[in-house]
Amino acid sequence: MQKDNQFSKVFKIDAERYAPGAKRSIPYAHQWIDNEDIKAVVEVLRSDWLTTGPKAKEFEQATADFVGAREAIAVSSGTAALHTAMHAIGISEGDEVILSPMTFVATANAVVFQGGIPVFSDVDPDTLLIDPNEIENKITPRTKAIVAVDYAGHPCDYDALKTIAAEHNLFFIADACHALGAEYKGKKVGTLADLTVFSFHPVKHITTGEGGMIMTNNAGLAERMRRFRTHGITRDPKCFRSPPSELRPLNSEFPWYYEMLDLGYNYRISDIQCALGLSQLKKLPGFFKRRQEIARRYDEAFAGIPGIMPLAVRPDVLHAYHLYVIKADYESQKTDRTGIFQTLSEKGIGLNVHYIPVHLQPFYKNNFNTNQGLCPVAEASYEQILSLPMFPGMTDDDVERVIMALTEAI
Repeated sequence: MQKDNQFSKVFKIDAERYAPGAKRSIPYAHQWIDNEDIKAVVEVLRSDWLTTGPKAKEFEQATADFVGAREAIAVSSGTAALHTAMHAIGISEGDEVILSPMTFVATANAVVFQGGIPVFSDVDPDTLLIDPNEIENKITPRTKAIVAVDYAGHPCDYDALKTIAAEHNLFFIADACHALGAEYKGKKVGTLADLTVFSFHPVKHITTGEGGMIMTNNAGLAERMRRFRTHGITRDPKCFRSPPSELRPLNSEFPWYYEMLDLGYNYRISDIQCALGLSQLKKLPGFFKRRQEIARRYDEAFAGIPGIMPLAVRPDVLHAYHLYVIKADYESQKTDRTGIFQTLSEKGIGLNVHYIPVHLQPFYKNNFNTNQGLCPVAEASYEQILSLPMFPGMTDDDVERVIMALTEAI
């Protein structure tokens, strides 16, 4: 009989995901939506405000309170959040930004959107986090920022990276899209860098369908980001730059007045999405705890098994486990990754690979002359890594099925 945890009791899979007489399929990740979430969204649909409004502000404040940040700016996606952060720190034509190749392409793309140049710096082989020791060799007079990715939910070495950024007068950005709820030396990720970016994609810790948020303690950067997500427009009289005229009233009798100060985008998030986010945020501690439980069971099961090597976890962090990543020694076990994917797929178990190093993507090879050998640790790790199923709706039996199937396959 399939065992249940507090989430899987109401975690539903579409009937199409079942074959007659077979166990349900287990994707590598899946959102968890319950009736409270649906009710929260329906209430907004029945209200007078659908786009960015009171629920967006409430969601921003609740998330800021959760991580301990002074300012939060909600936007339409994690990618939009990264782009907004690059705009806020003034990345422009020719500016260099040092970042990890072990990330989704959006981290680097956000730099390119602003005309900047992504400079890929290699990772630590045990954690796949950006290696602070490698960064120093990448800094030039054109370097303006460092972006560290909290890969899989493991916080980066914030102290070392902040020290490097301070010594070279660089901005320090945390791409924490994997790490909502994670902690570094007892402090929640969200206030440990100049700007911290979160994602609310369905496979993340909480979801708004699509969405993202930037956290900061810098009020000036926050104002710049709020304008950027709304076409560069402000309605705050304190920020107006035009001299008084017929177009520039001096008092509140003209509430229609606004000024476009920057070239911005429509990166607004809707109140519909933020209502879902608020409801999800209340469940985050439970989601987080369940991911920890699954990770501990994986750790126990794979300890000492030849050919399966979970990534290291440093003792001074609380890992968020957006992903559970292993390295597999295919050569010694006389198997390959394609065969493992196929074997587990036949058993209804989904795997993934996070990530193909960004510098090996054709766009970056063609436009930035990045090639094999630039980041040898990331490249070698890519050949080994697998992401196992990890989401709160997994039952205990789901976890055991994954363990058994993977152990048999390797």
